[in-house]
Amino acid sequence: MKRNAALASLSRDHHQVLVVAQRLSRASNQTAAEARQAFARYWVAHGRRHFRLEEEVLLPAYAAYGDPHHPVVLRVLGEHVAIRQNADVLAGGAELPLDAIHEVGARLAGHVQLEERELFPMIERAMPPGELLAVARKLERLDLSADFSQPAILRY
Repeated sequence: MKRNAALASLSRDHHQVLVVAQRLSRASNQTAAEARQAFARYWVAHGRRHFRLEEEVLLPAYAAYGDPHHPVVLRVLGEHVAIRQNADVLAGGAELPLDAIHEVGARLAGHVQLEERELFPMIERAMPPGELLAVARKLERLDLSADFSQPAILRY
């Protein structure tokens, strides 16, 4: 299924996280440190921004047309919290067992699948094309102008 232009930029971001997730999932004792560092670099450069765009733009826009308490929306938000916690641990340099690193990779890949297969199609069905276009424009504007390199709490 072709993704609506409003969600295409978020879908492109998903490719980057899948590469990182695969590195984490396939990490060995010899490659675990580099896989953790790759995730930390991704998180600072892209991941944090991606989550915030979804949480601050996409989901509130959807809420005007669909159920903000839909189980898929709640699951996505819950996974965002869990992945943020993973990012804090991995970026903090804590030594993790290899199976925990693999679990983070699986969680990231599963989250992308949830958004691509369930959340985004649900949003595309619920929102009128004109509203999706407005979301796309807002995402583009914010993506170009905002500094998402710091957590929100440090920016306000």
